[in-house]
Amino acid sequence: MAERRKLIEAALAKKASNRPRGRRVQLTAKSADKHVLYEESVQCVEADIDFFQRVFRRKKKRPLRTLREDFCGTAALACEFVRRHRENRAWGVDLDRSTLDWGDRHHRRRLGDRARDVTLIKGDVLDTETPPVDAVAALNFSFQVFKDRDTLRRYFHAARGALGDDGIFFVDVFGGSDAMEELKEKRKIDPEPRPDGTRYGRFTYVWEQASFNPIDHRILCHIHFKFADGTKMKRAFTYDWRLWTLPELQEVMQEAGFSDVEVYVEGWDDDAGEADGIFRLRKRMENIAGWVGYVVGYK
Repeated sequence: MAERRKLIEAALAKKASNRPRGRRVQLTAKSADKHVLYEESVQCVEADIDFFQRVFRRKKKRPLRTLREDFCGTAALACEFVRRHRENRAWGVDLDRSTLDWGDRHHRRRLGDRARDVTLIKGDVLDTETPPVDAVAALNFSFQVFKDRDTLRRYFHAARGALGDDGIFFVDVFGGSDAMEELKEKRKIDPEPRPDGTRYGRFTYVWEQASFNPIDHRILCHIHFKFADGTKMKRAFTYDWRLWTLPELQEVMQEAGFSDVEVYVEGWDDDAGEADGIFRLRKRMENIAGWVGYVVGYK
């Protein structure tokens, strides 16, 4: 998989030029926090929110003000969304209490008085009720935990039900010829300063696609981390997914009641030999080795 952090390095590079100088805290397998490693390696919530806001304003002619983050994990996205504007409100839903508690300590409470505008809920995205929102997001390919069409349709229907009358549903996707191969990809990470000001030393992120079954599109993936002292954190995260295709996702969203569905895929700069950081509406595309995108459902 051409993992999403690599494909949005341009957005991160803009932030890197403003990094404060100072001593780094060197990480080891024993001392590192896997949630910090994940956020630094995989997520770019700023780029996701930029995309949501752009699409929502273009479609609805008004700003995006309420967001529900499904499979929210540490709720970094929900908290960044609230931080951006005094009128923004967010809800995060996840099954894992310990991860929600981590997000509460490291993200939500750092919002100060605005912490009240983020509600974290331990619950199943299939049946958790929240107030109607402008947008629901299920990112980091998390919805692929649903491996049969009926359950996926049930989730998409639940997401639609969580939206207001003119809400929008966002999921991210990956594909390409490499997505169906067993492989390992390594990338060195130079972490951003954390919200508390801590600046961690460099480490190596490893994405492993351990197996893929073309009969049912079952894919097993792991994330590992390696550190400067030679220690390793193996299988920090493991994902047992079904690799859903774009036609399937569009069809199931429509079956779940969405009035329209669109696909946005990141462009490729042939001269630079890398992704250009811009997600464009697509009707046709070349099936390159690896791509990432969003499938967007309109209520």
